[in-house]
Amino acid sequence: MLLMVTTTYAQTELTAAEATAMKAKVKALSEQTETITADFVQYKHLDFLSNDIKSEGKLAFKAPNWVKWEYVKPFAYAVLFKNETLFINDDGNKSDMDMGSNSIFKQLNQLITASIKGDMFDAEEFDVTYFKNDKGYIVHFKPKNDQFATFIKTFEITFNDLGEVIAVKMLEPSEDYTQIIFSNRKTNQKLSDAVFTP
Repeated sequence: MLLMVTTTYAQTELTAAEATAMKAKVKALSEQTETITADFVQYKHLDFLSNDIKSEGKLAFKAPNWVKWEYVKPFAYAVLFKNETLFINDDGNKSDMDMGSNSIFKQLNQLITASIKGDMFDAEEFDVTYFKNDKGYIVHFKPKNDQFATFIKTFEITFNDLGEVIAVKMLEPSEDYTQIIFSNRKTNQKLSDAVFTP
């Protein structure tokens, strides 16, 4: 399986020294990051569909852990992770969920927050492998927690040469996956708290 993935995407595994240097670059950038805004395109791949489901939207992040995914195409839908609460706005229909009482959602929020900033290498919850290709670096995270692994088989983050996250891919045990590709990233611009109003 690893050989197939490596061949398909022309990935080369990093040496220990290369992985250490790459992690240091990403961590240094992450520690300086207070806000991120970006556009994104999300592809949901389901085996039984001939075409991937495509969505478009905007991401807003504010340290330490406020994250808002605002989908604008093909429908209006917003998901906000804030203070251990998940807020959902489905075209005006609002709901919320306490993630603090649900370990899986709490771990998912931590994973999302860390993946956006790029700083998740020290997580003891994953087996981590490092690769490079013509787009930059790809890091594979395999959950050690069996319960979490029932939702996500592997989690892949693609970084550019600057250490910025440019894509995230979540592969499910069924081999279906969700891939998010970021563009127009802006870092450390002033971002009002009002952006994160549920």
